[in-house]
Amino acid sequence: MHPDRIVIGTDDPETAKLIAELHEGVDGPVVEMDTASAEMVKLAANALLATKISFINEIATVCEATGADVEEVARAVGLDHRLGPYNMKPGVGWGGSCFPKDSRALRAMASNSGYQFQLLSSVIDVNDLQPRRAIQRLKDELGGVLQDRTIALLGIAFKPGTDDAREAPSTILASRLLAEGASVRCWDPLVRPLDTAPWSSTTRCDTPLEAMAGADAAFIVTDWPELRDIAWDEAAHAMSRPLIFDGRNLLHPQRMASLGFTYMSVGRRTVRGAA
Repeated sequence: MHPDRIVIGTDDPETAKLIAELHEGVDGPVVEMDTASAEMVKLAANALLATKISFINEIATVCEATGADVEEVARAVGLDHRLGPYNMKPGVGWGGSCFPKDSRALRAMASNSGYQFQLLSSVIDVNDLQPRRAIQRLKDELGGVLQDRTIALLGIAFKPGTDDAREAPSTILASRLLAEGASVRCWDPLVRPLDTAPWSSTTRCDTPLEAMAGADAAFIVTDWPELRDIAWDEAAHAMSRPLIFDGRNLLHPQRMASLGFTYMSVGRRTVRGAA
């Protein structure tokens, strides 16, 4: 194991010594502190990571309005050694078991102490808004109507490499699409079939191409690497309308346009292939 740090939180020096001994041989700095400070480290670290993502998502929204490319902006900003490139990837929002829980817990801790953590409240609000903004953009592209449209959701997990769908943006996207009267077909390579709302009202597919067959639009929700290599030329012909909303900026805009897609993404210009 090579952790960035091992934080030991205890008010008892003997306990700290025992825990440090348990971690002997682990390649990482050991930091000892009181219990309250150790708890704050956990919450603050995840809240700060969430803040960076919400910040770049806000920048992406401004890029969409001004014609800038958020990927180029994030790349150049990340070269500043004071900032770094990490967690500067725009998308349809963060989820999972840590960022939402810890961000809300830190905000509640502050509130219970008599302080309103306005920055963190904004970070959470931005994240809640992100999938809703994506749905509205897709709806506008489809003429303002999602009723009776078929939408393929590619990815359910909150990130690739896991079957964890807790508080994933896909849940909000599926719920909103269904509420608008759309039919939702979904694919994910690891998340098991779910029988809870909203997934019980969706159609589960075995492959991305199956999900996209006859669809009016496909929505990339999780940046599964295998989505880069599927037969997108076949998908373009199989879809009712070759429209992609890439919620993770996984694919190359010009390549998708060359295959005939209208390609939407986060913080970049929409590109349109030949009709």
